[in-house]
Amino acid sequence: MRKILVWATAILMAAACVVGLTTAVRADIITEDVVYEIAGQPYEGYFALNEGFGDSQPLVIVIHDWDGIDDYEKRRTQMLAEQGYAAFAVDLYGQGVRPETTEESREQSGMLYADRQAMRDRFFAGLEQAEMMASVDPERVAVIGYCFGGSAVLEMARAGAPLDGFVTFHGGLDTPEGQDYSAVAGPLLILHGTDDPVAPMAQVAQLATDLNAADVDYSMELYGGVDHAFTVWGAGDRYDPEADLMSWDAMLTFLDDQLR
Repeated sequence: MRKILVWATAILMAAACVVGLTTAVRADIITEDVVYEIAGQPYEGYFALNEGFGDSQPLVIVIHDWDGIDDYEKRRTQMLAEQGYAAFAVDLYGQGVRPETTEESREQSGMLYADRQAMRDRFFAGLEQAEMMASVDPERVAVIGYCFGGSAVLEMARAGAPLDGFVTFHGGLDTPEGQDYSAVAGPLLILHGTDDPVAPMAQVAQLATDLNAADVDYSMELYGGVDHAFTVWGAGDRYDPEADLMSWDAMLTFLDDQLR
């Protein structure tokens, strides 16, 4: 099923979205920094779990923004655990590589945009580590990502990652030359602002064309007049609280459909 929904945030019913953020048994949340190796080099992910949901929980992989894993990704990972998912933020940069300036972020993300195989290798290594964590059900796995992480989500979809769902928040949407969506293994959910200068509506339309051509199961929710990075707390005028809540609620519904 394919659908494209364009919602004006001005008509948001915020109370309905808050329902999707209801937390569950927060007292049982545990978190852990997880160091693992890729080609002999250390990487450091972040794991969150609500022990109250038992020992076979669906897994959600979180791919970080262009500045690496920081408090934002950790909080999102905890929020997923509050909803009964085992959540693991994978590290695509390496332990200790946490850009602090725009220039450093552009450099680190740019290296992986230029070397798509390295991006894939690092994701799959992180996925393997996540699937070995306690209380994880490796047969029920989805991935979400923000900005650069959203672009990486689509890269993993094109790579044929054997996952149950792919969710991108305000990510880059262009399809690299020589790639297509013929190997996609699970449904896609694209959450995007219509006023995003990083990935403008022309990219949204082209992505829809590419997904249609590959007969991919996908949905899009487009938030009217909303800028890039609309879910990122502290992003100034770009942050849109209504679109943030709406997109999070849409993701939870999607995960519930794909993983429960």
